[in-house]
Amino acid sequence: MKLTLIAPLSLAALVFLAGCKKDDDAGTPAGPGTPSAPRLVLRFAFDSTQVRLNNIGQPSTVPAGHGAQSPRFNRMSAHYVEFAPTAFTPLGSGKVVYHAPETTAGGANAIDFAQGIRVGDGGTFLSIPLSELAPGTYEWLRVSLAYQNYDVHFRVNTPIQADLSGTVASFIGFNTYIGSYVVHDSTVTVNDDRAQGYWAFEVIDPPYPVPVSSGQAAGTTVPNPISATSPIPAGSCVVTGAFAQPLTITGNETGDVIITVSLSTNKSFEWTETDGDNVWEPLEGETVTDMGIRGLIPRVE
Repeated sequence: MKLTLIAPLSLAALVFLAGCKKDDDAGTPAGPGTPSAPRLVLRFAFDSTQVRLNNIGQPSTVPAGHGAQSPRFNRMSAHYVEFAPTAFTPLGSGKVVYHAPETTAGGANAIDFAQGIRVGDGGTFLSIPLSELAPGTYEWLRVSLAYQNYDVHFRVNTPIQADLSGTVASFIGFNTYIGSYVVHDSTVTVNDDRAQGYWAFEVIDPPYPVPVSSGQAAGTTVPNPISATSPIPAGSCVVTGAFAQPLTITGNETGDVIITVSLSTNKSFEWTETDGDNVWEPLEGETVTDMGIRGLIPRVE
């Protein structure tokens, strides 16, 4: 096991303010139908150049006094997928085509992390018979995100200045039951529920022995451009995006419908900046303020 991060960098003291390894699985949730029937296929893409949005879906810049970087995403998982006909469709009243397994093993209802499907850039996270999406016209796609794993850069200035990399494992679903998980190389065992915002950090190739650090964030940015007409509950991570042209399903399709769910990672990792160099320096008191996805665009291939 690779040695990982905590005390020397004091990352356990960071407060993220706003924001059994199964991570390479590209599973296909089961559903009725035959192998030759048309399928609905959803794939993730991570785009650091995509527009950076705030919680209400408006373009957002990095606030004064903050720094930010675009992480390199390794894996992402989803908990819920819904196609909404209009901006006035209440959450849950559209066509829900996927709801990840949940459990009460930790006491409360929670996402079952062990059964999640975690994929990288271009990976398929949903493949079901197209017949499960009712004929109709859909203007919006909602995807509730559950887990993200990505690499970031940071700097330490003692005992010598060094620019290093680390991996963040972040649980952004409403509540997650976690047996164990892998951050970068190291396994963390929990065997309990963790609320939205639970995270862990591991240094990649540390120059000296450091263990994994973990903590609890207050929340994350969850863009919803139709928040005025179709809000989402507090504590959820249902990211909403519009199709460029409404998606029409007739029920007579003969081929697969493939949708790339493009997620904005544009400066999605944000911290308070103490010296203006836009380099994350946790030992200098630069605390992380946000680690939420910054937008969703569904693209029909």
